[in-house]
Amino acid sequence: MSSPSTFQRTLLSLAVMGACGISQNVIAADDTKNILNTAPVVVTATRVETNSFDLPVSIDVVGSESIHDGQAAMNLSESLIRVPGLTAQNRTQMAQDPEIATRGFGARSAFGVRGVRILVDGIPLTMPDGIGQPGNVDLETVKSIEVMRGPFSSLYGSSSGGIIQLITAEAPKTPEVGFSFMAGSYGTTKEATHATGTVNGVEYLLNLDRYDTDGYRQHSAAWKDQATAKIRFNLSDDTKVTILANAYKSAAQDPLGLAKTSGLDQEKITDNATKYSFNSANAYHSAYTDPKSAPDAASLSNTRVSRDNTQVGMNLEHVFNSENTMSFIGSAGHRNNLQYLALPLNYTYNSASRSFTSIYNGVSPPTKTNTDPLVDPSKGRASSIARDFWSTEFNWTNKGEVFNKSYSITTGIVYGWMNDRRQDVNTSYGEMLSTTRTPYTFAPLGFTLSTLAGTNGTLTNYQVNMNRDENDYAHNFDQFIQGKLSLTNALDVHAGLRHTAVNVSFKSLIPVSTSPKVNMNGDASFGKTTPVAGIVWKVNPALNFYANYGKGFETPTLIEMAYNSSTLATGPNLTLKPSESDNYEAGVKAFVSDNTRLNLAIFKTVTNNEIIVSSNATYSLYSNANRTIRNGLEFSIDSQLQQNIGLYGAYTYLDAKFDSKYTSGVGGINGGGGTVNVGNTIPGTYKQQLYGEVSWKYPALNFKTALEGRVNTKVYIDDINSAAAPGYAILNIRGGFEQQLSNWKVSEYLRIENILDRSYIGAVRVNDNSNRNYEAAAGRNWLMGLSASYRF
Repeated sequence: MSSPSTFQRTLLSLAVMGACGISQNVIAADDTKNILNTAPVVVTATRVETNSFDLPVSIDVVGSESIHDGQAAMNLSESLIRVPGLTAQNRTQMAQDPEIATRGFGARSAFGVRGVRILVDGIPLTMPDGIGQPGNVDLETVKSIEVMRGPFSSLYGSSSGGIIQLITAEAPKTPEVGFSFMAGSYGTTKEATHATGTVNGVEYLLNLDRYDTDGYRQHSAAWKDQATAKIRFNLSDDTKVTILANAYKSAAQDPLGLAKTSGLDQEKITDNATKYSFNSANAYHSAYTDPKSAPDAASLSNTRVSRDNTQVGMNLEHVFNSENTMSFIGSAGHRNNLQYLALPLNYTYNSASRSFTSIYNGVSPPTKTNTDPLVDPSKGRASSIARDFWSTEFNWTNKGEVFNKSYSITTGIVYGWMNDRRQDVNTSYGEMLSTTRTPYTFAPLGFTLSTLAGTNGTLTNYQVNMNRDENDYAHNFDQFIQGKLSLTNALDVHAGLRHTAVNVSFKSLIPVSTSPKVNMNGDASFGKTTPVAGIVWKVNPALNFYANYGKGFETPTLIEMAYNSSTLATGPNLTLKPSESDNYEAGVKAFVSDNTRLNLAIFKTVTNNEIIVSSNATYSLYSNANRTIRNGLEFSIDSQLQQNIGLYGAYTYLDAKFDSKYTSGVGGINGGGGTVNVGNTIPGTYKQQLYGEVSWKYPALNFKTALEGRVNTKVYIDDINSAAAPGYAILNIRGGFEQQLSNWKVSEYLRIENILDRSYIGAVRVNDNSNRNYEAAAGRNWLMGLSASYRF
């Protein structure tokens, strides 16, 4: 394996090579006053507005055109695919959040976004335990997205493999109202309306939208209603208060994943005790020969999810003088999530112990080794989470000069709290099982056990069919300081330090005396101080070199700690450790001409105690792998040529490997797991990704169009690398017109995805033990939209 010193020498040599390749054109340019001024100003890296060109970090900004032009604006993956170092795959269904990962962090997540922190205007969408919910975002109100990768991400706390910060639009001085309508393939429609402006110094932005789709695949229909309000009170020239509120409600069918081939060459097994036959040819559908299908379990168990989420945040900003500013950010919210899940078919189930046993025992055909019945595909589980959460952050920024050297320092404290009321119950044919015990409301969503006798009441004793009923808590208390010192006009030093403390606890409402008589209570604490440092060498106004190093820290989430057994409904896994990492990065930022900007970064991350799935029968059990290594390169180029032609390209190389050998209980054709060897690729990561775009504008007709291309290499589905979804290359095209008619602004657009009608796997479900790993992407499909706004 390579040592840190070897990698540092590699960083230096590549940086020198990069300078030799670009510095001739850059340094030879005598006239630098007309250098392209398109390096965007960002706030994520330093918490104060800074030109991204002068920062020692990899940070990109996705602008409004890339978010809205020819896009449904429903999913972060639509616009984030253009960012180097980022994986943002659309699952073509809404039961799960999009797969988002930065430099391999978050690639293993089977729920939400893991290892990447998400914020909107500084308000966190990531919980204290590290789980993020990108579905909360209303993209209709977003004007830009800042994406930061690398060591400096750890200044935002635990689970910061990267930062995604969404910046909402500013209200205009003149009031405006508008609406938009979109229609597309698979019965997809979206309607949105907005009102924005400024009245008596109060800025406001209100938006409502509704999305419906029948879905590309069977059993994948979905809808979502969303409302967003942003109000800014300018109390004085020095003080402003911004309120941001968002609420949504949604429901989606879950088509589950598909198999690589129908039947997976498994044998038919008949369980005479239950008269149920496990017939693999019927149970599994191929993602390649039948990509629109869903497994039988999806319809028999009626797998689906319903969610609602409300969050209100406030940002108070005050300028004391030219040297001192402060801000206070507070937010609170409530979330409900009710999901109906299917059970794996290749297991038997013992109702007394509530345990599952795999039927695969190394022989062919597989044989049952116990008298328990096979899992019926109509059987499943319903899992409910009712979450309350809030957070606060106070920070102070001071800037000035010391010994004639300019500096800036930001320091702050952060506190976050969450409580999950978690319940889990068995289901049959997508309905909760009845019981003769006292009736109760299953979750605060209003879902009740309608088959129960009597009237609805509260849970007064343990229900025989309840697997979990508990309160889970997590809270964090962090302190941070970060700053910049300009040693010379050409040399800036950035550094920071953050201390993170996370506490979790599990309080079961099921008496320990109740079968299976296990203690489901427990608590754990994690803490770490993570330093970062970076340096920028400004060779000239058109060329910067930088390097940085930092420690990383990622705590397990409540869901990852929920179970200490994958086949029994038992207590929390308190032995799970946080992962810790060393992160190295070096790069070049340059304007190679007045209209072309490029960024190049190389990086290395060494992680100890990587959190991985160790077993996945019906409950996912997590453990720690010893060590993983991620080496990679990111490159992007943005050029505005003559004749209104734009070129953009982003390339990512990522070699994400396990660097220690261990035995996994998941993966393989039979779901029985196997050996994870040194050098195995971390599943869910693509070794190479390429995105390219050629755009053209014709001002005489207010017409613009773009051709997009995307290339991804293969991606492994599990830790043991038993199989992989092959690479693919697709093309998309978009185009639209815009008219200014007095006070009216009208625009129309058309988008065609996958214009060559390629068949490919758009995303994988990592370490799925039910042979449902593949999610087929849609073939050729289209979107068409119309929007109009009136400015008073």
